[in-house]
Amino acid sequence: MSDFLLELLSEEIPARMQAKARADLARLFAEELQTAGLETTGIETFSTPRRLVLIARGLPEATKAVSEELKGPRAAAPEQALAGFLKKTGLTRDQLEDRDGVLFARIDRPGRPAADVLAQAIESIVRNFPWPKSMRWGGGNLRWVRPLHGIVALLGEEIVPVEVDGIAAGAATVGHRFHHPGQITIGSCSDYAEKLRACHVIVDHEEREAIIRVGAAKLAKDAGLSLVEDEGLVVENAGLTEWPAPLLGRFDADFLDVPAEVIQLTARINQKYFVMRGQDCLLSPAFVCVANVDASDGGEAIVEGNRRVLAARLSDARFFWEQDLKVPLEEQAKKLSGIVFHEKLGTVAGKVERVAKLARWLVEEGIVRGADANLAERAARLAKADLVTGMVGEFPELQGVIGGYIAERQGEAKAVAEAIRDHYKPVGQDDEVPTAPVTVAVALADKLDTVVSFFAAEMFPTGSKDPFALRRAMIGIQQLVAASNLRLSLRNIAGLAFDQVARREENGEYWLWGYKPFSRGKAAHHR
Repeated sequence: MSDFLLELLSEEIPARMQAKARADLARLFAEELQTAGLETTGIETFSTPRRLVLIARGLPEATKAVSEELKGPRAAAPEQALAGFLKKTGLTRDQLEDRDGVLFARIDRPGRPAADVLAQAIESIVRNFPWPKSMRWGGGNLRWVRPLHGIVALLGEEIVPVEVDGIAAGAATVGHRFHHPGQITIGSCSDYAEKLRACHVIVDHEEREAIIRVGAAKLAKDAGLSLVEDEGLVVENAGLTEWPAPLLGRFDADFLDVPAEVIQLTARINQKYFVMRGQDCLLSPAFVCVANVDASDGGEAIVEGNRRVLAARLSDARFFWEQDLKVPLEEQAKKLSGIVFHEKLGTVAGKVERVAKLARWLVEEGIVRGADANLAERAARLAKADLVTGMVGEFPELQGVIGGYIAERQGEAKAVAEAIRDHYKPVGQDDEVPTAPVTVAVALADKLDTVVSFFAAEMFPTGSKDPFALRRAMIGIQQLVAASNLRLSLRNIAGLAFDQVARREENGEYWLWGYKPFSRGKAAHHR
């Protein structure tokens, strides 16, 4: 029994593709072994930015010899049927057995050396790997996520003889791009990880994640701060580094006048930095970046370079923020008439008008208790205004949040600002469910309008597709109703929302903007 090592060395693999690549490598390899009848006691996969690695444990020296019996056509069948069966089995007519007028073929398959099976598997995997995006380089026909430079294929201590598009398998790989760019000769699977570690490459992605997770938290604690945990960022930084080294940096506290969510997204999305909070739970002017080298100066130059880049990014964010504050939300809302909500359902301005009327009605009818109808309508009319701001254009994830901050700065009532900020909630089953009355009125009206609008236009969710997230909107409606203990008839409210979506003519037909008319009967069906 021997262990098998496969390393596919390439240019940098995007971090977001590495987890799926590991899973695909294990799946494809297992399928190849199963097809060939070669058994293994376990398969492990690893990745670094430059390599995809598989280790298979306990492989036998060869596949088992098998005997297979195939039932063929009747002995009196036409020659064409017999010829097809003979071609499939590779036998002659004399080698078939006649049993009561039916022909049978017995095929004895000898065992194959494991190295031959692995060579065939490697070539098939490399040529057919399902990268989301791949490229071809030089004059070859091979496609890989980035140019493939080398293949390490060792069964025990022996090289598996295989060549793919001019790249021959061997026992040599390379270490860290800066610390040890020269070649390393691997003896076997057992010394692979330790030899690379000596050359500043940690092969195990989970170990790199732990170094980043623990190191970032320790840096924050030592500075008297608390790390804003972000597991996705941990995984991404592990996919960007072969020798991760978390470093603490600080930025100008003057940037803290920009909303905290903007700073966090700027640091996270653009720079892959972690942010921290102080003992007051407010954002602190500090960050953790993850270097890919052991710096001789302790990382001071790296931190300074990262601080300058972050400062430039935050300066851009502050410019957008200051420009957005200069324009009243009411003026921004007027621009919504130029944004199409859906080609069959008019503009965002049209949706805002419907939501505002429905939100007021929910309050005036006493369905949402404790809210001011004027504030509910005001919040609904301003809720989508931030869609045309520079900040949301830069960070679409902050729609609603930015509108809430701007509304607060521009002197809107607290209930209005909160409703603008939270009217998209709940976004998922684990999301916070608003309970503030004005927010509930606007959030409920917005989701009801979305569901009714798309159903009125006959764009229903199906078993496998829900492109407009109508199920999520309906679940949000149910959560809002349950959290605030509302008593209402969804049939009646859906009917009211439908009457606002469609315009009823004297002949009983309902029209949607730019959409075909449908009859009174169909309208009743939607209601």
